Amino acid sequence: MKIHVVKKGETLFSIARQYGVSARLLQKQNEVPEDGALVPGQTLVVLLPDKIHTVQPGDTVYSIARQYGISVRELYQNNIFLQGQGTLTPGEELVITLRDAPKGGSLGVNGYAYPFINADLLRQTLPYMTYVTPFTYGIAEDGSLIPLRDEGILAAAGQYDAVPWMHLSSLTEEGVFSSDRAEMVLKDPARQKELVRQVKETLREKGYSGVDVDFEYIRPELGAAYAAFVTALRLELNPLGYTVLVALAPKTFAAQRGLLYEAHDYAALGKAANGVLLMTYEWGYTAGPPMAVAPLDKVRQVLNYALTEIEAGKLFLGVPVYGYDWPLPYQQGTTRGESLSPQEALALARRYGAEIRFDETAQAPWFRYTDRNGTEHEVWFEDARSSYAKFRLAAENGLQGVGLWNLTRPAPQTYLTLHGGFDIEVMDKRDRG
Repeated sequence: MKIHVVKKGETLFSIARQYGVSARLLQKQNEVPEDGALVPGQTLVVLLPDKIHTVQPGDTVYSIARQYGISVRELYQNNIFLQGQGTLTPGEELVITLRDAPKGGSLGVNGYAYPFINADLLRQTLPYMTYVTPFTYGIAEDGSLIPLRDEGILAAAGQYDAVPWMHLSSLTEEGVFSSDRAEMVLKDPARQKELVRQVKETLREKGYSGVDVDFEYIRPELGAAYAAFVTALRLELNPLGYTVLVALAPKTFAAQRGLLYEAHDYAALGKAANGVLLMTYEWGYTAGPPMAVAPLDKVRQVLNYALTEIEAGKLFLGVPVYGYDWPLPYQQGTTRGESLSPQEALALARRYGAEIRFDETAQAPWFRYTDRNGTEHEVWFEDARSSYAKFRLAAENGLQGVGLWNLTRPAPQTYLTLHGGFDIEVMDKRDRG
């Protein structure tokens, strides 16, 4: 795999010729528009094929995979444009195998997905997932689970060998994290027991392999109670074969102040759970000033602290799959950034003739443009370079893997970079709980 940064004057054909690959494949893999329009500063992930198959009438993904002795999952990974579907066009070129090249290690990959995710996009991303986590089972006013229409995601996960994890959060019916709902569960033993019973029932009925607990904005005095709840959940579920994970706010030291952080005791929760997701994103956020969503220097600070409290093999590093577009000038309390996918960011840059820059400290791309109303904007997003930097950070530190937030918007380079640069773990069906 190569990551190419487009220079002024370069074309798909000139770049393809440089690497000895098909321009058509390069365009399809990176979802470049049909007219081949490129933006100076954008990245292209160049997968280097070893073997190519030209589709013949009657070919299917299953027959091609069988012909070459590879899995259907690998065929989909090598050809992201197939979107996990079986329809093939005669004459179409498919990558069968890639040139042997050293990879940056092995990673477990968890992807979060809203139930309303586009079906084609879900099928496209699942071949790159070790795990998939539908978002979310919240907590109702009476302490019971708020149901989730997760059937579509679960059915697709089974087709593409992604292990499903249940997501349990302190979200309300309105979709906001509630300190009160968390407190109700943590302080009322009877309600907590009933919630655990419902979680067990859901795991069994839906075929989940574990539960990811995500209580946010917990009042500081309930930190010990939260760790005790996660411990009790693990002791209840592990003997049944289920995994218990917990999501943690991005802290850089134990005594970090703020409602988001204080009850998230890294040492206690790291001991309580089987695995830990570090929510290392949202430095750049809707109401904040323009900046990278997950600047690498900030992410590294959180990871360095986490490694002093939690063993590396339990950790998943959170990786964003989106960015923000802020109107300028930024005014605190007034300016609101709009979230967007990497593909939408590139489309904006093409439309307004912007050149993409790269912040070396944050390891993140950004650009400015002026819209048709004369308003200047600043956009920060993720590309192959920024994603690779975070994947490499996880692999080099021996983490269990990465958690992608979230799969609901298209980001083909994220998955190409994962596949081309790392070995994505696939769980043996016997180990799924």
